[in-house]
Amino acid sequence: MSVTLTQSAARRVAAIADRQGKPAVLRLAVDGGGCAGFSYKFELGEIAEDDSQSDTEGATLVVDPVSLDLLDGSVVDFVEDLGGAAFKVTNPNAQSGCGCGSSFSI
Repeated sequence: MSVTLTQSAARRVAAIADRQGKPAVLRLAVDGGGCAGFSYKFELGEIAEDDSQSDTEGATLVVDPVSLDLLDGSVVDFVEDLGGAAFKVTNPNAQSGCGCGSSFSI
């Protein structure tokens, strides 16, 4: 799989999953919509048979086959700054994005 989870993001996924009593599996998907055309969708979930997966420090990132085409080469990080704390996707396929970083266009 060519989408990776940073150590910071892996630790955050593990902490959230532990609090919710769920497996440390972060699902990243791409939905149509958002202010730039596509939006990133994050949720804790299970691993489906056709998912691509990447493991980092005990946490697993899973991406469905359709979303993987749009996310190839991406890195998922967890960042904390004055604006708050959030998962951030660095997507080399995105031609442009919105100011909030949660949507992009190709």
